[in-house]
Amino acid sequence: MTTFEELERGDVVWGTDPLSEKGRPMLVLATPQFPSHGIQLITVLISTRTYHEESLPLRDRDYEGDPLGKRSHVLLWSLATLNSATEIEFRMTSLVDERLEGVTTQSIGYIAS
Repeated sequence: MTTFEELERGDVVWGTDPLSEKGRPMLVLATPQFPSHGIQLITVLISTRTYHEESLPLRDRDYEGDPLGKRSHVLLWSLATLNSATEIEFRMTSLVDERLEGVTTQSIGYIAS
Protein backbone atom coordinates (compact mmCIF):
# COMPACT_ATOMS: atom_id res chain seq x y z
CA MET A 1 0.00 0.00 0.00
CA THR A 2 1.29 3.44 -0.94
CA THR A 3 1.37 5.96 1.90
CA PHE A 4 0.35 9.61 1.52
CA GLU A 5 3.99 10.69 1.70
CA GLU A 6 4.99 8.26 -1.07
CA LEU A 7 2.46 9.55 -3.62
CA GLU A 8 4.04 11.22 -6.63
CA ARG A 9 3.20 13.52 -9.49
CA GLY A 10 1.34 11.45 -12.07
CA ASP A 11 -0.30 9.05 -9.62
CA VAL A 12 -4.05 8.51 -9.85
CA VAL A 13 -5.65 8.10 -6.43
CA TRP A 14 -9.15 7.49 -5.10
CA GLY A 15 -9.72 10.60 -3.02
CA THR A 16 -12.32 12.67 -1.24
CA ASP A 17 -14.39 14.56 -3.80
CA PRO A 18 -14.87 18.22 -2.82
CA LEU A 19 -17.99 18.37 -5.04
CA SER A 20 -19.93 15.46 -3.53
CA GLU A 21 -20.01 13.02 -0.64
CA LYS A 22 -18.60 10.21 -2.78
CA GLY A 23 -14.98 9.64 -3.64
CA ARG A 24 -13.54 9.79 -7.14
CA PRO A 25 -10.32 9.28 -9.08
CA MET A 26 -7.93 12.23 -8.96
CA LEU A 27 -4.70 12.85 -10.81
CA VAL A 28 -1.81 14.22 -8.73
CA LEU A 29 -0.22 17.20 -10.51
CA ALA A 30 2.16 18.25 -7.72
CA THR A 31 3.24 17.28 -4.20
CA PRO A 32 4.61 20.45 -2.59
CA GLN A 33 5.77 20.32 1.03
CA PHE A 34 5.20 23.32 3.27
CA PRO A 35 6.97 23.94 6.62
CA SER A 36 3.76 24.40 8.61
CA HIS A 37 1.41 22.10 6.66
CA GLY A 38 3.57 19.24 5.41
CA ILE A 39 2.86 17.58 2.09
CA GLN A 40 -0.18 18.61 0.10
CA LEU A 41 -1.40 17.00 -3.12
CA ILE A 42 -2.55 19.31 -5.88
CA THR A 43 -4.92 17.26 -8.02
CA VAL A 44 -7.39 17.47 -10.89
CA LEU A 45 -10.62 15.49 -10.82
CA ILE A 46 -11.29 12.58 -13.17
CA SER A 47 -14.79 11.68 -14.39
CA THR A 48 -16.45 9.02 -16.53
CA ARG A 49 -18.98 11.60 -17.72
CA THR A 50 -18.58 12.60 -21.36
CA TYR A 51 -20.72 15.74 -21.49
CA HIS A 52 -17.90 18.08 -20.49
CA GLU A 53 -16.74 19.48 -23.84
CA GLU A 54 -13.38 20.66 -22.50
CA SER A 55 -12.47 17.46 -20.65
CA LEU A 56 -9.42 15.51 -21.73
CA PRO A 57 -10.07 11.81 -22.46
CA LEU A 58 -7.64 9.23 -21.10
CA ARG A 59 -6.75 6.36 -23.44
CA ASP A 60 -5.31 3.01 -22.39
CA ARG A 61 -1.86 4.06 -23.67
CA ASP A 62 -1.92 7.11 -21.33
CA TYR A 63 -1.46 4.90 -18.26
CA GLU A 64 1.86 3.72 -16.92
CA GLY A 65 0.04 1.00 -14.98
CA ASP A 66 -3.37 -0.55 -15.50
CA PRO A 67 -6.07 1.69 -17.01
CA LEU A 68 -8.94 2.76 -14.77
CA GLY A 69 -11.38 0.36 -16.44
CA LYS A 70 -14.02 2.82 -17.63
CA ARG A 71 -13.28 5.48 -20.24
CA SER A 72 -12.26 8.42 -18.08
CA HIS A 73 -11.82 12.14 -18.66
CA VAL A 74 -9.68 14.68 -16.81
CA LEU A 75 -11.62 17.77 -15.74
CA LEU A 76 -8.77 20.21 -16.34
CA TRP A 77 -10.48 23.10 -14.51
CA SER A 78 -11.44 21.11 -11.38
CA LEU A 79 -8.48 21.43 -9.05
CA ALA A 80 -8.48 20.11 -5.49
CA THR A 81 -5.80 20.18 -2.81
CA LEU A 82 -5.66 17.18 -0.48
CA ASN A 83 -3.99 17.79 2.86
CA SER A 84 -3.83 14.44 4.64
CA ALA A 85 -3.91 10.67 4.33
CA THR A 86 -7.55 10.68 5.48
CA GLU A 87 -8.50 12.19 2.12
CA ILE A 88 -6.96 9.32 0.13
CA GLU A 89 -8.32 5.78 0.11
CA PHE A 90 -5.76 4.19 -2.23
CA ARG A 91 -3.45 4.65 -5.22
CA MET A 92 -5.03 3.31 -8.40
CA THR A 93 -2.46 3.72 -11.20
CA SER A 94 -0.36 6.45 -12.82
CA LEU A 95 -0.09 8.31 -16.13
CA VAL A 96 2.84 8.34 -18.52
CA ASP A 97 4.93 11.52 -18.44
CA GLU A 98 3.83 12.73 -21.88
CA ARG A 99 0.12 12.69 -20.99
CA LEU A 100 0.81 14.17 -17.55
CA GLU A 101 2.64 17.11 -19.15
CA GLY A 102 -0.34 17.71 -21.47
CA VAL A 103 -2.78 17.71 -18.55
CA THR A 104 -0.55 20.07 -16.55
CA THR A 105 -0.12 22.52 -19.43
CA GLN A 106 -3.84 22.65 -20.16
CA SER A 107 -4.76 23.03 -16.48
CA ILE A 108 -2.32 25.94 -16.17
CA GLY A 109 -4.09 27.48 -19.17
CA TYR A 110 -7.33 27.55 -17.18
CA ILE A 111 -5.62 29.15 -14.20
CA ALA A 112 -3.84 31.77 -16.32
CA SER A 113 -6.89 32.83 -18.36
